[in-house]
Amino acid sequence: MVEASNSVTINRSPQEVFAFISDGTTNPLWRAGVLEIEHRSGTGVGSIYRQRVRGPGGRPIAADYEITRYEPPRLLAFRTIAGPARPEGEFSIDTGPGGASQVTFRLWWKPIGMKRFMTPMVGKTMRTEVAALQEMKEAIERG
Repeated sequence: MVEASNSVTINRSPQEVFAFISDGTTNPLWRAGVLEIEHRSGTGVGSIYRQRVRGPGGRPIAADYEITRYEPPRLLAFRTIAGPARPEGEFSIDTGPGGASQVTFRLWWKPIGMKRFMTPMVGKTMRTEVAALQEMKEAIERG
């Protein structure tokens, strides 16, 4: 299994942070690789977002995802439902000092069969994604 995680403290309430994270259309504000995203259906668990991200050579690839756990303001989990690699992930939010939010972003992927050959590339992409949590912090704090 390939895993990556990162944590940051965001100087906003868990409710504000959860609202930002749960609205997938905010992804381009902090994830540089997102080329386009749109909310396709649902609210809470079962919500689906159609997403295109920058793939190898800069070409767009599908990376649609579905919300699998929705527990405001503490936990949002998802699974990728389109694209060559289909990691799962979650954002957990705890209350920190002074009402700030301690946010942890985790991704994991279980390659099977021939997809094991993609492990180095997918691992690098996952590390880049969780590192972008710093950009999320800046986007939320800018308001």
